[in-house]
Amino acid sequence: MLEFIAINMAPIMFGSLIVFLLLGYPVAFSLAANGLLFFAIGVWLAPWSAGNITLDWSLLGTMPQRVWGTMSNDTLLAIPFFTFMGIVLERSGMAEDLLDTVGQLFGPIRGGLAYAVIIVGALLAATTGVVAASVIAMGLISLPIMLRYGYDRRVASGVIAASGTLAQIIPPSLVLIVLADQLGRSVGDMYAGAFIPGLVLTGLYMVYVFAISLWRPDWVPALPPEARTLGHGVTSLLLALLACIGIGYAAHVWLSPTQGANADILGATVGVLVIYAYAVIDKSLKLNSMSRLAQQVIIVLIPPLALVFLVLGTIFLGIATPTEGGAMGALGAMVLAAMKGRLNYGVITQALASTTRLSAFVIFILLGARMFSLTFYGVNGHVWVEHLLVSLPGGVTGFLIFVSVLVFLLAFFLDFFELAFIIVPLLVAPAEALGIDLIWFGVILAVNMQTSFMHPPFGFALFYLRSVAPRAPYADKVTGARLAGVSTGQIYWGAVPFVVIQVAMIGITIAFPSMVMHYKGTVVDPATIEIKVPTLQTLAPSGGTTLGAPKLGAPNLGAPDTTAPAEGGTVAPALPGPKLGAPVINP
Repeated sequence: MLEFIAINMAPIMFGSLIVFLLLGYPVAFSLAANGLLFFAIGVWLAPWSAGNITLDWSLLGTMPQRVWGTMSNDTLLAIPFFTFMGIVLERSGMAEDLLDTVGQLFGPIRGGLAYAVIIVGALLAATTGVVAASVIAMGLISLPIMLRYGYDRRVASGVIAASGTLAQIIPPSLVLIVLADQLGRSVGDMYAGAFIPGLVLTGLYMVYVFAISLWRPDWVPALPPEARTLGHGVTSLLLALLACIGIGYAAHVWLSPTQGANADILGATVGVLVIYAYAVIDKSLKLNSMSRLAQQVIIVLIPPLALVFLVLGTIFLGIATPTEGGAMGALGAMVLAAMKGRLNYGVITQALASTTRLSAFVIFILLGARMFSLTFYGVNGHVWVEHLLVSLPGGVTGFLIFVSVLVFLLAFFLDFFELAFIIVPLLVAPAEALGIDLIWFGVILAVNMQTSFMHPPFGFALFYLRSVAPRAPYADKVTGARLAGVSTGQIYWGAVPFVVIQVAMIGITIAFPSMVMHYKGTVVDPATIEIKVPTLQTLAPSGGTTLGAPKLGAPNLGAPDTTAPAEGGTVAPALPGPKLGAPVINP
């Protein structure tokens, strides 16, 4: 019996951890306690394990070094920076301005408010990276407006919850930082690989809303004319966009001789700054050369887009590391909040408190995971997992499908941090054994973990929306009409189509790895490389006559020089010399 337990220690340990988590114990303490308990059991059962268990009490002496390695990890510094940035932006009222402006822009078309929520959700994801802040902000601002103008409650709830979860996959996502750390890959590469899948997922959400607008147009009505407070002015906005492109191109041409490859980015920056400054001046001086809609769109959209470029653009261009980009983003968020007059001591203290709590939460889970992994590797758990997964039918595709189904099911009970720290480290070795690119694998896992926020009945995005959505009938603040509340069932049913879209996105990412692999840049096939060795040129003296070069293997050291002399010159007699191979005997 003892031999059976010792040989099968790895699956018993993993199953015990799942039981601890299902019983509701905190993740960090479950990992650490499980690791310590089975470490003691493993040391006791090592003589009966036939060499499978390599644990010894002296291994506990390595834990301080493992803890220090976690605490001194520079990559994880990006987490507090991006968290602080997101909370400051959420307190600055940026989400409210974006939703109001983009809602007015898309308001005249059916589903316009839903499109606005999805677009703003993607912008907030690219600036805040925090799901809770995005869902709560859009739930407080957009949901009452959507209900006021007759949107179906399931569609409205699903759009808001799903758009908030875009912060999981669109950089600078905290999930991507953690996954990069666990997979041992660069955060910048993970950001670059996840960028296109994040945009494709955003597009799929909008396609779903478009299909609803065709199938059930009464579920997603357009804004009535009296609700379009910014009036018309799309033509003015298009002219401003064309002017921005023209100025940017002219600046690009002007800067190309001196700036080289950076001229395109600098030219675009000049164009955006000029049109932004013009819009601000036009609004301040009331010149009215632009429509109110164009003014508002330019003034509201450009600052967060500039922040996105400051963070992601510098990372993708190789100017800054993700940690440095996060630091610049935190500073930029404070500048934007100060420009809106909402940067004060209360905002800073709230942001610092929330950042400290989240960072401590992540670090404690990591420390518990270090203790668990020390014991799990000591009982050859990684070998057990690798043999279990590599032997699956279907090769790489079978492995990816099995792992996707496993993570999808575990996401019903575990959140993304728990999945990243418990499950992902066990999958690295099998993925590498099958030759799977770990950035591609990480993006697939990130899209999959996104569903953990949308799963009924434990999806956190649904809980966040439930906390701000009205439960009982209420009086609308603008119209005064009595409106029905939003039930929990409507929130759950509204999330189901978007979970299906997210699952479809997993399949698309598996089927089209090129969406992710572009992070490598241009791949060169070694078979197409041709190496040309330059031909050795003969030497020519100042007189213009070519000297004959001796052939290799046939030296002629003692032969007289028969080269024709230059005009007016004489031939110098050649000195006799020994032949190769003939010994020289000195008298």
